[in-house]
Amino acid sequence: MKAASPSVILVIGTGVSGCTWMLPEESHGSRPSLMWLQSALITAGPNAEAIRTLTWIMFAGGAALFLLVLAFTAHAVFGGTRRGWMSGHRFVIIFGVAMPVAVLTVLLVYGLMLTGRSAARGNPAARIEVVGERWWWRVNYLGPRGERQLVSANEIRVPVGAPVEFILKSNDVIHSFWVPSLAGKLDMIPGRVNRYQFSASRTGVYRGQCAEYCGAQHALMAFYVVAVERDNFQTWLADQKRPASDPVTELGVKGRELFLASGCGACHTVRGTAASGQIGPDLTHLGSRKSIGAGSFPNNAGTVAGWIASAQHLKPGALMPSFSNLGGEELRAIAEYLEGLK
Repeated sequence: MKAASPSVILVIGTGVSGCTWMLPEESHGSRPSLMWLQSALITAGPNAEAIRTLTWIMFAGGAALFLLVLAFTAHAVFGGTRRGWMSGHRFVIIFGVAMPVAVLTVLLVYGLMLTGRSAARGNPAARIEVVGERWWWRVNYLGPRGERQLVSANEIRVPVGAPVEFILKSNDVIHSFWVPSLAGKLDMIPGRVNRYQFSASRTGVYRGQCAEYCGAQHALMAFYVVAVERDNFQTWLADQKRPASDPVTELGVKGRELFLASGCGACHTVRGTAASGQIGPDLTHLGSRKSIGAGSFPNNAGTVAGWIASAQHLKPGALMPSFSNLGGEELRAIAEYLEGLK
């Protein structure tokens, strides 16, 4: 029997798992948790709130100046003999020199004070190294002395209400790390290390995006920041440090064998198995992540199978090859195994 095409597998998988892609809001205190949010105007952290405040002030000031210019223009056109005062030196000096200098000086000082406070660094509750790749995000959780404690990809978990330090690097071209609801942008430049801190004020899932054009699949280079309670963060961190669990179904066991026999371990690591590749994302706990393909598709067996079979059609130019030689049953087995890596 002819195997199902990769595109059909992906579409079917997305359809049957739609409820897991758009999660419902969860209560947190008196306010709903913001899920899958990417907006610079709906904020959930002090850094982003400072940027939003400055943005609204700039918008309001710009609108006021625009209306003032319109009023002067209307008066100059329809004012008749009463518009003569607008041609004097005093008008030019006050409205053409003094007022712009005063307004811009106040905005500059206020902006520097606001961003200066948001850029202040404290004692971080976690230190996370994020490395821009082509086109995905390598995420390393660091210990107190900078040692690597955990490796993940395309999803970052942080404790709520506590500052987190991000160490940003790039292995290829310039990327830009941006989580609009939590903080501003910061570039990731090859050969340079950039650092900044921000925190989430409430639990939720916040979407981030590469904000610097970095190549053909720049638009499909997203990630998620999951803010959880501090106790839950420590529990999650301990669970993620464990090796991959053994498959519990016959199909999953077959999938593990196929995963290793197909050479996937040359590029990917699954701790606890012979797979130890460093080129691609660490897959040890892939099943616990919310998306695949750097935020491009929901994480379920159907989309995983479609991604394996047709990665170059879904994300052309990515380093992940398409395994179009695998049949439908083989794809289902590998997807079953990977989805079981919680």
